[in-house]
Amino acid sequence: MTLVASNAVVDPRAEISDSAEIGPFCVVGPNAKIGAGTRLENGVTVMGRVTIGRYNHIYPGVVIGGEPQDLSYRGTDTRVIIGDHNVIRECVTINRASEKEDGITSLGNHCYLMACSHIAHDCRVGNRVVMANGSLLGGHVHVHDYASISGAAAVHHYSTIGSYSFIGGMSRVLHDVAPFMLVEGQPARPRCINQVALKRNDFPEDVIRALSDAHRLLYRARVGLDHARELLRQDGKLLPQVNHLLSFIQDQQEGRHGRGRDQRRAA
Repeated sequence: MTLVASNAVVDPRAEISDSAEIGPFCVVGPNAKIGAGTRLENGVTVMGRVTIGRYNHIYPGVVIGGEPQDLSYRGTDTRVIIGDHNVIRECVTINRASEKEDGITSLGNHCYLMACSHIAHDCRVGNRVVMANGSLLGGHVHVHDYASISGAAAVHHYSTIGSYSFIGGMSRVLHDVAPFMLVEGQPARPRCINQVALKRNDFPEDVIRALSDAHRLLYRARVGLDHARELLRQDGKLLPQVNHLLSFIQDQQEGRHGRGRDQRRAA
């Protein structure tokens, strides 16, 4: 039987799993779907078309499914989709999508969103992503798996944050962040590879060395993408992870303002 606090307001049309828990002073709207084992602490608001998966823990003051903060929004019935095993801490906000893409804002599985972080309309956040306190994603941002965003960092709309990357605290992210890189600054710049994440996730030493060499060629020596690719090929370091990095940077350079997805938006 679903555990619903006596002073929570849950619309009877909402679809709530029998093993979900709804705490005091929560408000759950008619188009919500909440999966097994998910727990809403006190004062959580779920509004609009929101699907929340299994075994999520959602803390006080969170608002999920609020209208997009987009002046062009005209009331379309857009969505938020949240996966499984996420921790969403106090006062996080996740807005539903606008009409400009496919109408979905999404969060994957096993993510940790710390207090007061914000996921704007049309964002796509992958799996095992960490967003620290007060970090902000502008609209249409894509965050790939295993990325980490430190406190008070702000990401410009239409940016892409690559997998296993790290954004330093209070950084202003105006461009795409390449996978495996550590960036920080005002604006954020690549400083080195994200060795902590690579070692923590059991990347082989030869891969880490190859990525480090790619960073040196691209961001220190600045030899250019094609020349870097050829040098890495000659040294036997054009590994799949390095190819992924180079392909990402190719897309980034073909976009506007260092954001590959801006090219597709313009098209």
